[in-house]
Formats: sequence, structure tokens, C-alpha cells
Amino acid sequence: MCTCLLSFDPDSPVPVLAVGVRDEYADRAWDPPAAHWPDSPGLIGGRDRLAGGTWLAVNPAAHRLGVVLNGCGIAAPAEGRLSRGDLPLRAAEHGDLGPLDPARFDPFHLICAEPGKVRLWTWTGLDLTDRWLDPGVHLVVNTGLDATCPGPSSIPEAALEGIRARLAHFRPLLESTPRPNPADDAPTSSAWGPWLPLADGASLPFDDPRALLHRHTTDDGRTFGTTSVSLVALSPETTRYDFSATPGTPTAWTRILPT
Repeated sequence: MCTCLLSFDPDSPVPVLAVGVRDEYADRAWDPPAAHWPDSPGLIGGRDRLAGGTWLAVNPAAHRLGVVLNGCGIAAPAEGRLSRGDLPLRAAEHGDLGPLDPARFDPFHLICAEPGKVRLWTWTGLDLTDRWLDPGVHLVVNTGLDATCPGPSSIPEAALEGIRARLAHFRPLLESTPRPNPADDAPTSSAWGPWLPLADGASLPFDDPRALLHRHTTDDGRTFGTTSVSLVALSPETTRYDFSATPGTPTAWTRILPT
């Protein structure tokens, strides 16, 4: 179950801080963050090799971030279905969805963040909602903003309990942890300071019901869990993007932006 932890403070030198946690099957191939899309050369993100899109896209020129999470609701018809991995690219490039037929996508939550505003779209397969987020701490999971779960859910009850436990554990941690102001040229550890242990899972083991980073074996023998974590900071002057392909390993962070 993917998670996005977000702190939005328009009065801060760095108004937007985000932790993007991607959960996926371990055998689904992907490429690390880079400029993978020739038609959108200014965008940076990891690329899903299966569908060609991304889960998180950064537009450093516009200081803009797009993040998508799977949602709850009714799946799109197989014929004509489009990949949700296209949505963060649209949001990061244009700041909105542009012409879009949501019925061609499975349910989703899409975040578009800039230094002065943060927007969240939710599609349930029946309704598309669009809201601006107030300043403060926000947690978006597969069941929506703060697990409000719009739309019918097929998520097993045990997974829903885990989502609720995760939010109950990490919200007070996020609210009580001092906000960093990541410097452009600082190493990840000093740039993100007290937020880095949060992004590394706050010392919870993968099998803890509250875990932000997790991993388990499914009934068909595949491994599912956290495959990467992104840290993104947006200010009017700069964009910082740090990435870990080894979640929970403090020494595994790489600075993607600024280069």
C-alpha cells in the first residue's frame, strides 16, 4: 500500500516537503529516476518498464511534483484502459490533468504540489473529486486522504487495519518532528535531518502492522512491499529530490536533484 507523507507550509522557506513510498511487486521491473520521457524532457522520475509511466514525477524548472497512488473503487474496462503511470507526468508537466477521460483509468489519488499550492484529485471509478489542501500535515494512502476511503473498497480488512495503524503512528511523529529546510548542496543526511529516520521507516521492522516500509510474501509466492522511497522539497527557487532504492537503509540515499 503506497503512502505519501506531505508537509505544506506556505510561510516556510521550503513550503513543500514530501515522502513518497512506493509499494509494488518486487519482480516488476523499473528504472531509477532520470529523464526517461523524450516528449517531456524536463521531467525526472523512476520509470515503470511494464507500462512506461511513473509513480512520482518531478519538474525542476517549475518546482512541481506529481505523485499517484492506487485508489478504491471500480476498475476501468479492460478495453481502452490507460496506465495510471501517465498521471504524475501530466501533473508535473502542466500543473493540472488537462483533457482527461477518467473512466479509462482505474481508481487513483493524484497529488500535484508546488511551493504555493497542493492539489489532490481522487477518482473512484464513478466520481472525480478535486480539492486544494490546506497548510499542514497530510497523509495520503490507497484509501485516500487520511484513509477516508471514498468509493467501494476491495482491500482486505487486515490491510485496512494496517493502514489505520500506520496513520495513527506516523501522523503524530510527522507533526512533532521539526521541519527541515533542505539545502541544495548538502548530503542527504544533513539536508533532511530529523525527517530522514521517518523516511527510513522510524525503526519499525517490515512486519510491524504500523510499518511505513513493509515486505511480505503473497499467497502466490511473490514478494510485495516497499521498492523505493523518494524525498522531495519544493521552494520558489529550487527543487531537491533524494531517492533510495533500498528502503530502510540509511546509507542508500542518492541525491537526484539538484544535479
